[in-house]
Amino acid sequence: MAKINRRDFLRNTSAAAVFAATPGLAYSQVVGGGAPFDDYRALVCVFFFGGNDSFNMLVPRSDTEYGVYAASRQNLAIAQQDLLPITTPGTGTTLYGMHPTMTSLQQIFEAGSAAFVTNVGPLVEPTSRDDFFNKSVALPPQLFSHNDQQDQWNSLKGNRTSKTGWAGRMADLIRSNVAGQQMATNASLFGNNLLQSADETIAYVMGPGGPLQFTGFSTTPGEPGFEQRQAFIRILEAQHGSIYERAFAEVQSRAIATADTVTAAIDSRPPPNTVFPQSQLGGQLRTVARLIAARDDLQMRRQVFFVAAGGFDSHDNQVEDQPGLLADVSESISAFYNATVELGVSDSVTTFTQSDFGRTLTSNGDGTDHAWGGNQIILGDAVSGRQLIGSYPELQIGGPEDVGGGRFIPSTSADQYAATLARWFGIPDIDLDIVAPNLANFAVRDLGFMV
Repeated sequence: MAKINRRDFLRNTSAAAVFAATPGLAYSQVVGGGAPFDDYRALVCVFFFGGNDSFNMLVPRSDTEYGVYAASRQNLAIAQQDLLPITTPGTGTTLYGMHPTMTSLQQIFEAGSAAFVTNVGPLVEPTSRDDFFNKSVALPPQLFSHNDQQDQWNSLKGNRTSKTGWAGRMADLIRSNVAGQQMATNASLFGNNLLQSADETIAYVMGPGGPLQFTGFSTTPGEPGFEQRQAFIRILEAQHGSIYERAFAEVQSRAIATADTVTAAIDSRPPPNTVFPQSQLGGQLRTVARLIAARDDLQMRRQVFFVAAGGFDSHDNQVEDQPGLLADVSESISAFYNATVELGVSDSVTTFTQSDFGRTLTSNGDGTDHAWGGNQIILGDAVSGRQLIGSYPELQIGGPEDVGGGRFIPSTSADQYAATLARWFGIPDIDLDIVAPNLANFAVRDLGFMV
């Protein structure tokens, strides 16, 4: 077994010990008086790091609207005849199509189990072009900045300060309703994230293939590292005089126990027969499907999963790189949907996407720059499918929603998007303003895309 130095040991034990099973009691509100949920529901957030150029993912294909799009996109436009047609009964005479590499998702959309939320993004309050230039409304700070806008999507903090995310606040609200769960409500397969940060509950962070065991340890008797693991457990179980030592031992013990419990649960269930892409995103979603398959063994009633893919910051080589990125998105989330059908939970699991921001319609020569509003995907049998939710903008440079270079002011807020998902998840209307703090500034609290 390779020698592990002290720094590596501490780093790996800390990474494996993120989960804390016992929620606190300081959070003032709980859902439904804390009665246990009698059904299962899961949300799966797929985050596209870098800023997805979603106006090439969903494109108008009727002649007039396509002509405006093609003129604005310069050398980036998808050929009109290559767009995959989709049926959108609520859009009048305007026809739409998807990127030509997204065949699998197009088929699910046409079957009625997927929809798009259009031109959605972080807002503090409804904002017009005049409002923006006159500075007469509150705006999210640091627009067009990767880190800041990722934080806006995940926290919905607007121009406040917040250390919690909207999924974390949901977990706090329902902590008494899911007290019997053997795994945290929030689980990440892509590291720590603000979306799942909370005041009273802690997300369980695992690897893309499942729970993380401490480096150098083995759970199999006779294998290298097994005796070291047992010795470490004995150290943790010993009496410790310092409060800090006891707290450290408790966290490490809980991390080991949780990893063992979750690993045993998913190993006891055969993996879904659905074939997933051999990609970063496909691998994460395959593990999520395995965890959902073990939901009854773990006594799960509510779960939020965080998975992600990178590479969407397309300042360069967008024409070459975007087809592969969107093909992987389509194949991975479609495979995951098919796995939920196989598991019999396709009406209980909803997949949704987030990304830093949209991208400029104008080309910088070989790619695009940071923008604001964009289009997001929602997927599952609880979705009111074959719809474009919200207002798809006129893709014209200098148009009524453009603040420069084809950077569109969102017509739908990220708060409305999150609140609609939260209501379906089981959060009552009275508590939606805790989940989405800027929701009261918008007339529509539920976008209606969940049945």
